[in-house]
Amino acid sequence: MTEWLVIVGAGVVTFLTRASFIVFADPHRFPHAFRVALAFVPAAVLAAIVLPGLAMPHGALELSPANPRLLAGIAALVVALKVKNPLGAIVAGMAALWGLQALGG
Repeated sequence: MTEWLVIVGAGVVTFLTRASFIVFADPHRFPHAFRVALAFVPAAVLAAIVLPGLAMPHGALELSPANPRLLAGIAALVVALKVKNPLGAIVAGMAALWGLQALGG
């Protein structure tokens, strides 16, 4: 029972701290540099989620040509830079990953 109270309490505290930033803060009063920096938060969070899966597929750093996830991620990055289309990058990355996995066995 105590574990559940701690989990629910942590969830409530987390929710309230995040909600207070959204509900009580006036975004027009933030400094301009801070508002500009906030535009990069989604990309930074996505990179923090995706990069460990590409570089450490088995829990240890694997920066080698034998890592199909890393190669597929690089292919997706190249396509993303060329076509400027997220869907194109996703399709290219998945196709590269499936192709490399099929070749690797």
